[in-house]
Amino acid sequence: MTITTEQAAASESRPAAAGISGPVRSPDEFSPLREVVVGRARGAFIPSPRDISAWLALYSHLGAAQVAEIQGGALPAQVVADTEEDLETLVGTLRGLGVVVHRPAEVDHTRPFSTPHWESPSGMYSYCPRDLTLIVGDTIIETPSSVRARYHELDGLRELFQRYLRAGSPWISAPKPQLRDELYEIGVDGLPALGEQEPAFEAANVLRCGLDLFYQVSSSGNEFGRIWLESVLAPRGYRVHPVRDVYPFTHLDSTISLIRPGLVLLNPERVTEHTIPSALRGWDRIWCPAMRELRTHSTAHPLSSPWLGMNLLMVSPELAIVDAAQPDLIAALEQRGVGVLPHTLRHGQALGGGFHCVTLDTIRDAPSGVDYFA
Repeated sequence: MTITTEQAAASESRPAAAGISGPVRSPDEFSPLREVVVGRARGAFIPSPRDISAWLALYSHLGAAQVAEIQGGALPAQVVADTEEDLETLVGTLRGLGVVVHRPAEVDHTRPFSTPHWESPSGMYSYCPRDLTLIVGDTIIETPSSVRARYHELDGLRELFQRYLRAGSPWISAPKPQLRDELYEIGVDGLPALGEQEPAFEAANVLRCGLDLFYQVSSSGNEFGRIWLESVLAPRGYRVHPVRDVYPFTHLDSTISLIRPGLVLLNPERVTEHTIPSALRGWDRIWCPAMRELRTHSTAHPLSSPWLGMNLLMVSPELAIVDAAQPDLIAALEQRGVGVLPHTLRHGQALGGGFHCVTLDTIRDAPSGVDYFA
């Protein structure tokens, strides 16, 4: 059945903790959620695609003439206010369910910065904590984004990660990328592409399922990034499955969503029977219904497609937070016994993030080392 926000808030709850309940422990996408980070829209600044790294990450489907018309910059104040309101509603629901919620510290993303190889006129935002941090079991992994403007984005989570480190969580980082011009290529179609000169990928290119991780090779994650991740995790018994030739643009979580062990949600415009990752072929499938596009036209060039509507957050194997504007998807989940909490992110497409993107689960009730494919 569909569960209302009021019903969720009325459930047994505990107050939000200023601290943490222990080290991180999040081996998959669906076990019962206990602790999570929810992002912020305040201070968001969209980088100009004049920087090829931003063109690649945000508008890689647009040609040079089209991106030349895009300025970037601060979002309209109303977009930020609406989004902050929607995020606060999400926070309230999660806390009502007994989940400890953390928020990123305030970061001034408007400040320019540079390295010896390039200059960035600004940062980007703290809206999508999922994008740059990968939690694998008990370990925090900072991932090497190819977007120059995101180089210091995790500053807003440093204090939280330090607390987890003191609690016993290993905290590691991929090799810090140089992001030289040579990393960014222009294909024969005139569109930007990510090269292989150094490991570069974002955490949202990865879905976790116990000892198995699915890594999408795309404009936000190269093969060298997969090789680095595998080099770190394989000795610990993890398997990293490459997902190739499915979706060339950015992240995996609006293409494949892991609902519970044995059940997967698939994007029918991107995934076919022949391209389903082999490890998932034995699972039951929900082919996602067509999205109802009710986007608020808050920006001329949204950062996400309407398929952001399938970007959902599993609170447990029996409960999902889903875009309220997608009744067909909600019905499909309910038919499989998944309860739904409908929520809204009015400007999710404009900012490039749905409910999975704007959250980072740090603790779930699940033992480490589970093999869901044994």
